[in-house]
Amino acid sequence: MVSTHVSDRLTAIAAPEAEGRLRRSRLQPSGWTGLAFLAPNLIGVIAFTVIPLVSVVVLAFTDWNLVSGVEGIRFIGLENFVNLARDPGFWNALILTFVYAGVSVPLTVAFGLALALALNRDLPGRSALRAVFFLPYIVNVVAIGMTWLMLMNPRAGLVNQALTVLGLEQLPAWFASSYWALPALILMAVWSSVGYAALIFLSALQDAPTHLYEAAEMDGAGAWAKFRVITWPALMPTTVFLLVTLFIGASQGFGLIALITQGGPGDSTTTLSYYMYQNGFQFYRFGYASAIGLATFAGVLVLTLITWRAQKGQALYE
Repeated sequence: MVSTHVSDRLTAIAAPEAEGRLRRSRLQPSGWTGLAFLAPNLIGVIAFTVIPLVSVVVLAFTDWNLVSGVEGIRFIGLENFVNLARDPGFWNALILTFVYAGVSVPLTVAFGLALALALNRDLPGRSALRAVFFLPYIVNVVAIGMTWLMLMNPRAGLVNQALTVLGLEQLPAWFASSYWALPALILMAVWSSVGYAALIFLSALQDAPTHLYEAAEMDGAGAWAKFRVITWPALMPTTVFLLVTLFIGASQGFGLIALITQGGPGDSTTTLSYYMYQNGFQFYRFGYASAIGLATFAGVLVLTLITWRAQKGQALYE
């Protein structure tokens, strides 16, 4: 009787707990529910990132003309890469890409840092100024291109009119000149990205170690000494991030070139991205264009590793 009574009491106590666990298990989503929510993003990543990447790697070792269809794909091994090494057009595009990125990226970082240091002060309308400088980075590339086409018109553009006021007689033809077209594109790239660099630097400056500045002021350090010893090392990781991301963006820069110069005049603005487009979508040499894409990726990867290695140990907290 006692054992029966005890078992009845245990059953009475355990029943609500079991019922509560059952209710909670019904309310908790299953693993399939989570997968259902992730499915749209997973499908997008697979369809628009994974499959194209795998296709580029495979096509780089083939000779394929789009007109011949899928059955016309022919495996040729490393022949595309051998032809790249012998192609003067590829080397010209490579040099122009290095000039374009090698000038625009450091200038963007330098002006972005100077702008961030200026906006980090207690200025009237500081929030509005930040928005104004960041606006070109999010404006559509077509709007940017058409605006600068009007500004740099050789005859009626405001830029040449300003140069005339300054007393210059031989005015640049800008996009109509094989000498001035690339500098004009570099100017546009710096103008459109400097606000982005300033915003990233500004966010890093907000987290600067104030106690180190206070200690430096107590020691009598000037503005330049504080920048060199504290600010610049603290901004080193941010600087490397900007150098890498901006260089990747510059190496893939296509929109403004396709809209304004189409790689010209001549081939004076034919960077690797546009040269890859020409081979793929104008000459239908998809295997060769894929090889150019892989070579570009390898070059950017090597430069990224070199940049990361060069700054290692120079940051403030390392």
